[in-house]
Amino acid sequence: MDLGTSSKGGKKPLDAMINLVPFIDLMAVTIVFLIMTAVWTQLGRLQVSQSGQSPSPEDTTPPGLPITLLISEKELRLTVGGSTLDPFPISRDDKGRIETVKLVAKLKELKSQQPDQAAITLSTEDSVKYEDLVRLIDTVVKDGAEPLFPSVSVSPAS
Repeated sequence: MDLGTSSKGGKKPLDAMINLVPFIDLMAVTIVFLIMTAVWTQLGRLQVSQSGQSPSPEDTTPPGLPITLLISEKELRLTVGGSTLDPFPISRDDKGRIETVKLVAKLKELKSQQPDQAAITLSTEDSVKYEDLVRLIDTVVKDGAEPLFPSVSVSPAS
């Protein structure tokens, strides 16, 4: 078997030295990146269920009037049971975030009327920005130190 190492015939040797140090460095950086992003995704997770799914046993809530928050680009509309409350026009602060002061006041009022109610459904239109939805989820789950509605489900507006 000819390995191509002889100087006869002008063949070059077939053996090549492969440097593994850059490959090991690349793999180490990749593993560190993957570990860091896995931790961040666990820390940034929101406990939200999709409307229409059967609730898990620990998420069962006592019966009461269902509360729904309809989110559109121009207004927020609360519905309690079958009655619709006055809509809140969406206003934004200087950073472009939705101001939630009026909504929080109304949610606290609803919570005082139904203290056992822990669930709320957010119905969103397709045009609502994801960052607005996340801000509203954070608002309805907890305002400051007081938990409002810890069980949140999200459904599309119909």
